[in-house]
Amino acid sequence: MSETDLLAQTAMATRAPGAVLLERFGEVVRYRTRDELMDALAANDDAALEVLRPRLASLRPDARWVEEELDGGALPPGEWWVVDPAEGNINHLHGLPEWAVTATLVRENQPVLTAVHLPLTGETYTALAGCGAWLDGGPLRVSDTANLGLSLVATSQARPDEDEAVVRRVGSSITAMLREALVVRTSVPATLHLLNVAAGRVDAFWQFEGARADLLPGTLLVTEAGGRISDVEGRPWTPASGSFLAAAPGVHAEAVAALSR
Repeated sequence: MSETDLLAQTAMATRAPGAVLLERFGEVVRYRTRDELMDALAANDDAALEVLRPRLASLRPDARWVEEELDGGALPPGEWWVVDPAEGNINHLHGLPEWAVTATLVRENQPVLTAVHLPLTGETYTALAGCGAWLDGGPLRVSDTANLGLSLVATSQARPDEDEAVVRRVGSSITAMLREALVVRTSVPATLHLLNVAAGRVDAFWQFEGARADLLPGTLLVTEAGGRISDVEGRPWTPASGSFLAAAPGVHAEAVAALSR
């Protein structure tokens, strides 16, 4: 099938696991130990994957599957499905609305297409390399702001249990942006911030470290919506980079300057 048809089928595939998670959503899930928390997270992942994986496998039978959603770094050659069946899973368990289902096809380490479905609103964000980014078929475009001092910016925690050096760098970056930007948002997951950058609602997003499943969907969406992607020092970003920045072109240079001091 064509890449356009494949994107449409991928978007459809994300809706079934979204419906599964929606049925499981509501009351705060109580846990007393880390093991209980991990079991609850895994239960959501497994329930969503049970319906998502066969649908994607039928679309690209030869594409391999990234088993660990928190992994980073480059992938081996070929086609891979990079998915997060419950992006923002911790929010789902706490009865918060910021969660989604994501599926991204990566070819030779480049995202080719992506679909991000938000079950609570029914919205689906999609992007196809070289063709654009859309929200339910309507085109997305990043903000045209050119002043970081008037910007709404955002950041996210890549994963729990980061080492002290990363934690300190996160803290200092938030301090820097509190001085330079208008307002700073801090929450998880990264993907939902990146949807907002692509849609022009947020002017810049940055993060230290990070997993492929967190960043690749938003990378393609922001790029295809006219945004700029780099590390926080302005160098080209790859899944092996230690930092990530997505921004509207008009504030990218100012964001780099603020974050790399």
